[in-house]
Amino acid sequence: MLRISPKTAWILYDFANSAFATTVMAGFFPLFFKQYWHGGEVTDSTFELGIANAAASALILISAPLLGAIADQGRLHKNLLAFFAATGIAATFALSLLGPGMALAALFLFGLGLVGFSGANIFYDALLVEVARPGEYERLSSLGFALGYLGGGVLFAANVAMVLNPSWFGLGSSQQAVHLAFASVAVWWLLFSLPIWLKVGERPSRRLDFSLVAAGWRQVVQTLGHIRAHRPAFLFLIAYWFYIDGVDTIVRMSVDYGLAIGLDWEGLITALLVVQFVGFPAAIAFGRLGEWIGVKAAILLGLAVYCGVTLFAATLDSAAGFYTLAVMIGLVQGGVQALSRAYYAHLIPKAMAAEFFGFYNMLGKFAAVIGPLLVGITGILFDSPRAGIFSVLILFVIGAAILLKVPRR
Repeated sequence: MLRISPKTAWILYDFANSAFATTVMAGFFPLFFKQYWHGGEVTDSTFELGIANAAASALILISAPLLGAIADQGRLHKNLLAFFAATGIAATFALSLLGPGMALAALFLFGLGLVGFSGANIFYDALLVEVARPGEYERLSSLGFALGYLGGGVLFAANVAMVLNPSWFGLGSSQQAVHLAFASVAVWWLLFSLPIWLKVGERPSRRLDFSLVAAGWRQVVQTLGHIRAHRPAFLFLIAYWFYIDGVDTIVRMSVDYGLAIGLDWEGLITALLVVQFVGFPAAIAFGRLGEWIGVKAAILLGLAVYCGVTLFAATLDSAAGFYTLAVMIGLVQGGVQALSRAYYAHLIPKAMAAEFFGFYNMLGKFAAVIGPLLVGITGILFDSPRAGIFSVLILFVIGAAILLKVPRR
């Protein structure tokens, strides 16, 4: 393999797995599931897709702290990263083999892919403290997110071209193109994961056995106490829980808004591409901004922009406005995510990085639960979807207020 530094190898994993997030999660699976694999009532397919998402998220939510503790105890970060990533890659490739009407199999493989994608991220995030020094966290984390936007966007753009114009690629139909898109994600994810598996070093690991699992459980209990006693990390996790829920809710509700104002499928896909390619340079710029004005200040600036996004979304009434919203989200989404990860890395003890990041990822996967509920209840009370989206502003305000109280480590 080419000479690749551990830092570059770490960054490339974000480049690798973001293809799943764009092409599969956000792009083609929801649409293809409704139109090809399910073929029934739209409401039924939406419910079933929601159950699959919830089940996968719940599994990671429950297991993330224990998995992180086991990885810390046994120095198994790379091994567990490889296991979960391989699970996600295999499930994604299997999606490309399913024929029409195979809704149950598609849901199972999609859920398995989500578990692999989310589980691998626990150990990927934890390896940040292995490949970088504290002063490098902001830049490296931002580069990872930036390359993730670029990698996911490049492959997604190619897949969109295949689906919209299958004859250009010698394909007989758009359905055939979507199957090929799923296969391409699996190959892309595997190819660009090789550097982190081969180039990132880690101290010798213990074999996974019952004693290691028992030690992991003990460490989870201890770390729950450590996190509460470790006030900076504890306060940050509470703040993060609120504002990242708002971030994910805005992203999801903006697509619903696009449908409400009559944008067609091609328009929604174009908007997703806008977010990806705007997010690439913006994430890098936010990393530099964090070095210049401070990580906390840069995150707060991003949350202020999200407050503006929320207010703008509440008055959105045109396709042009939807694209403007996509640009605004792209400018801050990657930056807030990257600097949050970097800031948290500064606050936690290095020896328990995987377990602390297990709780971090647990909250991240639990996001977009409070927000959609808030949107739904507010929308019903005021009989207005605009009032519902406006209510998300509360999450950003609470998150920012708590973040301001996080002391330096």
